[in-house]
Amino acid sequence: MDEYTSRRRFLMNMTALGAAGGVSGPLASQEGHAGSASLQMVAAADPADRTSAFGKGLPRIHLIVSAGTLPSVGKDRMDLLRYRESGIPRLTGAQLLEPLPEVASIARVTVEPGPPPDNTSYDALRKLATRVNELLRGPDVDGVVYIQGTNTLEETAYFYNLTVRSDKPIVVTGAQRPYNGLSTDGPINLLDAIRVACAPDTRGKGAVVVLNGEINGAREVTKTDTYHVQTFRSRGVGILGYADPDRIEYYRTPHRRHTVKSEFDLAALGEIPHVGILYVHTGTRPGEAEAMVKFGAKGLVIAGSGAGSPGNVDKEVQAIAKERRAVVVQSSRVGEGRIVRHNNWYWPGYVVADTLSPQKAALLLALVLTRTSDPGEVQRYFDEY
Repeated sequence: MDEYTSRRRFLMNMTALGAAGGVSGPLASQEGHAGSASLQMVAAADPADRTSAFGKGLPRIHLIVSAGTLPSVGKDRMDLLRYRESGIPRLTGAQLLEPLPEVASIARVTVEPGPPPDNTSYDALRKLATRVNELLRGPDVDGVVYIQGTNTLEETAYFYNLTVRSDKPIVVTGAQRPYNGLSTDGPINLLDAIRVACAPDTRGKGAVVVLNGEINGAREVTKTDTYHVQTFRSRGVGILGYADPDRIEYYRTPHRRHTVKSEFDLAALGEIPHVGILYVHTGTRPGEAEAMVKFGAKGLVIAGSGAGSPGNVDKEVQAIAKERRAVVVQSSRVGEGRIVRHNNWYWPGYVVADTLSPQKAALLLALVLTRTSDPGEVQRYFDEY
């Protein structure tokens, strides 16, 4: 199916959604006008927000679209599970914006050219972050909105948080349902992400994640549900704010170092070393940690049970840390709460992850290992970021 045919099919599906009440009529039709009262209520931030921090005119937002659910198109609107196999090409940034005429009243949006960028490795994330840095250094971009699949979205957002040196808004979004799916969350998530990127209060917050009308900080946010739209949450500490119909509202600010206060300089970053995550369970066998080191891991994140227990690999993890064959970080598989120093399973030479999830602890450790492998200094990074 060629691009023209797929685009026509997408627009037909969106029109069908509007007729069925799945989305608003203007969202489904090319004849919707941003001037209607209902659309202004949905799309507009406070009028004062549009110019106070960004100078004259509407904010200039750059959109980058990677692979994932949000730009996907299913065979029909009930194709909510196997849309990867629909045979219909993913939508481009321009096609995603087409059924959202509201955007024109709040931002001037440019779209990243070329194929969707990769985000499946740390090297790929380095290239993405380098591009975002380049964009935000320029005077013609006031903020970036980045779309990707939700599976590893939190890791990409945290990578941006650590490596993009700008106080301009960096907003990451995605969706749980394809763009033409019944009750799709894609269009409203994209619209809200652009609104958040336009909001002056988003400046200085680091990278933020916007889905389901909620704004979460990149460090704490995690995906908590496989299919439901109420999936991204910041367990224990809560959301930063809301993307509500009347305005963008913040209630707290991230405390840990990020973006402009980060020490990680992509231009000076060497090779990012391999870090392994060992998920501890009752059936974990001695030798698994040693196997990771033999495979080339320069760091080990122990996703321990409870408050950081390494279970059946306790002795070998102690030896690895003592002999400085890899930096060992204690984290937890629990999903909420801190890992603290001098816990029941803590030994000299260990680093504790505080509240970081195993996957984010691995990301931070990989970046830190480009600068130091001294456990005491590594702990400083985990205390500050």
